[in-house]
Amino acid sequence: MGYYILRRLLQVIPVFFGATLLIYFMVFAMPGDPILALFGDRTPNPALLEQIRDQYHLNDPFIVQYFYYITGVLQGDFGISFSGQPVNDILVRAIPITLRLAVMAIAIELALAIIIGTLSALRKGGVFDNVSLVIALLFVAVPVFVLAFIAQYFLAIQFGWFRATVGGQNDWGDLWLPALVLGFSLYATSMRLTRASVIDTLNQDWVRTAYSKGLPRRRVIPVHVLRNSLIPVITNSATNFGVLMVGATVTEGIFNIPGVGGTLYQATIRQEGPTVVSFVTVFVVFYVLINLVVDLLYGLLDPRIRYAK
Repeated sequence: MGYYILRRLLQVIPVFFGATLLIYFMVFAMPGDPILALFGDRTPNPALLEQIRDQYHLNDPFIVQYFYYITGVLQGDFGISFSGQPVNDILVRAIPITLRLAVMAIAIELALAIIIGTLSALRKGGVFDNVSLVIALLFVAVPVFVLAFIAQYFLAIQFGWFRATVGGQNDWGDLWLPALVLGFSLYATSMRLTRASVIDTLNQDWVRTAYSKGLPRRRVIPVHVLRNSLIPVITNSATNFGVLMVGATVTEGIFNIPGVGGTLYQATIRQEGPTVVSFVTVFVVFYVLINLVVDLLYGLLDPRIRYAK
């Protein structure tokens, strides 16, 4: 196990440098002058422009700029944005908000998927199974922004159960409505994975052996069936978690959440190279670590899995 974890952690190194180099090059290759864009319609002093470009090493070749950036990152300094804010401060403000939102959405997704998917599998072909599949297809078909506007109008404005927008108040309790929207928009795929996996597991020999030994259903289902059926669901949810951390831009915009999505979008529009690459750098490491945790969970869920050298 220790050797496996060490090997996976070492794999982060080439992924880290490759992803940051690629993203930095893409930002570097974008047309336009990000410093000139800061002044809008005003005509800045050419000497001032050159001073700012020298400050951010924009007159240096690409590889030199990347060297300055990666040297700072390895020292824990993500640099200064073109607006003058330390990128570390921007990361500290935005990431915890989106992290809370993603954790809540994935928890809702998993709870719905496991409960409804398991019940659908146990009642295969019945009314509950057919209705749950139709509802799942409905959530897959409806775009997330439509679902967000519907939830915002009815649950927040009409019934007053939630706040319509989040804004500066973004603690756990303030994120329930956007988390519900994201959770319901994601749960359909995980529910169908759970249903298919449980149906397949119910036909395995060890399940029939467990029943033949006289074990009650309340023990066979959670211990022998559900535990061995969760691997594809956990894998899908881990992917969804990474997507939410980077791509919840639409939902964050609708609910006015000052998280990663809006910050990254604005930084891309302004060609804020240090900010964009810093977010990507953090998420590369974060995503690899999440996948490592998921791989380790495989061994806990399925005792047949062993991590060999």
